[in-house]
Amino acid sequence: MPPATTRSTHDRLSRPQQVAEAIKSWVMQNGWGPGMRLPSETELIDRFGMAKGTIREAIRILEAQGLVKSRTGPGGGVFVHQVSEERATALLGNYFYFEHLTIDDIYQIRQALEPELAATLAGRLSETQLAALQEVMTCYSDPARTAEEEREQHLASLRFHALLAEMSGNALLRFLIRFTANMLAEITVSRRLYVQPNRELWSSGLDYQSRLIAALRAGDAIAARQILSDHMQNAHRLMLMQETVLTQRFLPENEII
Repeated sequence: MPPATTRSTHDRLSRPQQVAEAIKSWVMQNGWGPGMRLPSETELIDRFGMAKGTIREAIRILEAQGLVKSRTGPGGGVFVHQVSEERATALLGNYFYFEHLTIDDIYQIRQALEPELAATLAGRLSETQLAALQEVMTCYSDPARTAEEEREQHLASLRFHALLAEMSGNALLRFLIRFTANMLAEITVSRRLYVQPNRELWSSGLDYQSRLIAALRAGDAIAARQILSDHMQNAHRLMLMQETVLTQRFLPENEII
């Protein structure tokens, strides 16, 4: 018996999926950007040597991925479409929905990425950008008095980090940091980690962010990296404590160890 051969990933794809991948490669090779119109259905049939149904299914696959968009009527057709960060975040968030991410998971990524982001931005931000960061901080300049205020302050504090990431010229780094901030916001809200105001988390976070802005303004990359590293370690510790306290608070007494 001849030895079994290993099929490539491409071979395991259906014909429509193979055509969809071929169209994506073709778009990249031609340097077509968002808004560029794809050739007609007849031209696609001729180019790829596939039946009309296969071509249409390939286009549907690309539409589901958000990479093309169909328009009807005069001037209609199939156009290259850029996936928005919001859509990419939502799709990736759906994947991790069933992965049961933990606070440890989130902070392992934040600890690796955010201090380096701060170091790269030191001395490179304009006064307008620094003022935008300070404006976010005004949302939690005073300690929360209610659970609802605590919730809003948690989310605003994460917006500070998302905004800082937005100022990076590295699109991948920007997306990863903003995505992890979004996931932490989801955990905070879904697990109700805000229902008991945490004065230490609030005061230390405000202090770290104030000192970070000063280091960024001064162009001190070493200090900016260290401040944000310390901030992540401290926030990680306090968030774990918050989760432990609230978990025990809402457990039936016979389940509390």
